[in-house]
Amino acid sequence: MTVPDWVKIPQPVWEKIESGGRVNLELGCGNRKRHADSIGIDRLKYDAVDIVGDIESTLAGFPEQSVDRVYSHHCFEHLDGLDRIMDQLARAMKPKGELHVEVPHFSNPYYYSDHTHRQPFGLYSFSYLAKDALFQRRCPTYQRQIHFELKRVKLVFKSPRPFYGRYGIKKLFQGIFNLNRYMAEFYEENLCWVIPCYEICYDLERL
Repeated sequence: MTVPDWVKIPQPVWEKIESGGRVNLELGCGNRKRHADSIGIDRLKYDAVDIVGDIESTLAGFPEQSVDRVYSHHCFEHLDGLDRIMDQLARAMKPKGELHVEVPHFSNPYYYSDHTHRQPFGLYSFSYLAKDALFQRRCPTYQRQIHFELKRVKLVFKSPRPFYGRYGIKKLFQGIFNLNRYMAEFYEENLCWVIPCYEICYDLERL
């Protein structure tokens, strides 16, 4: 099958979709993919990128329920319109499809240095866009149709190189504040500006 002109998906990727095999995406993969079997999507042209283009419009080119798994490592904070991105993912992903997102936590002191960052993230960011049975604090969904369930949220504490001593200390905090949901919520409400969190990881499942 020939890819329609309006679809910004290369022919080899389209053929993989049609073959019926697993289709995994890595959004904003940059110059290296963390998942070798994934289709890399990025606005900038690197050797690791399979599809060069805007993430929202590129996702719109995928057929409905054609994607099994989506990874994103430090990409979502650069995007505008998180609700629109989630809608496109919901359309393209198969039921029970897995979405893994890693982003800087809003207390990360380096977050504000990057002028390309658009969207801060905390414990509850996806609770407004997904079914959430994890946290005690309830968030409104503003009558949005919900397509995902939040399965896991993890706070990650670390320091970048060359601050190895700080890295080890912060890993102790990571163990403490991820003991349970209560500790994570207590941390973000009361301690996040005293002990900044480096990043936050979310796992969601397509309903």
